[in-house]
Amino acid sequence: MAVPTASPTAPPDPHPALIAVLDDTARTWLDESAAQVAADPVAVRRLFPAVRRRCGHGHLDEHWSVDEAARAVLLTALPLRGQALADEVARLHRHGDPAEQRAVLRALPLLDLGDLALPLVREALRGNDTTLIEAALGPYAAAHLPDAEYRQAVLKCVFCEIPLDRVTGLDTRADRELARMLADFAHERVVAGRAVPQDILPVVQAFPDVVGGRAELQHALTDVLKEEG
Repeated sequence: MAVPTASPTAPPDPHPALIAVLDDTARTWLDESAAQVAADPVAVRRLFPAVRRRCGHGHLDEHWSVDEAARAVLLTALPLRGQALADEVARLHRHGDPAEQRAVLRALPLLDLGDLALPLVREALRGNDTTLIEAALGPYAAAHLPDAEYRQAVLKCVFCEIPLDRVTGLDTRADRELARMLADFAHERVVAGRAVPQDILPVVQAFPDVVGGRAELQHALTDVLKEEG
């Protein structure tokens, strides 16, 4: 059984997909807004919150909603680099509502920020909004989050019942220590008489020694396999 994971690659430029779904008025507004941002980066502070009202917020594709994609277009239009770009993106995140924060987090792989946006990922992971946690654990976190923090983020997803196939990069970043942590979590569930989440099983199975001599845990994992079969 393969470890479930979202694609580790950055999402495609959403602009072409938006062109196909936005009406003429919304398309013109977005193009003009992106041009304004490119000419004057401060304009993004006024335009970013207006996106949902001007462009809508329906589903676009497996990665983006319409408003997230349109906001990503504005972010990628910013002519800033390095710390200046990180500061502006952080400002939008700090002053944004949850929808705006999700858009920032999902757009991070499209921006050349190195490790500078990790504080935004960490802030989302400290919170309890599962939509923000999921958005934070995209390709940017898979590429930049340190191992210990990545493991803790995966464990938090399990606690919050976020499916692990929504965590980017798990197939390459899962290691023995993460398997041990998940096995310990599973053992606690078994002892408490609670079900073991099925999607942790592939990670634990990849490092079977982490189960150790805990027979009740081994039996529970075997039962999960039987249920899947």
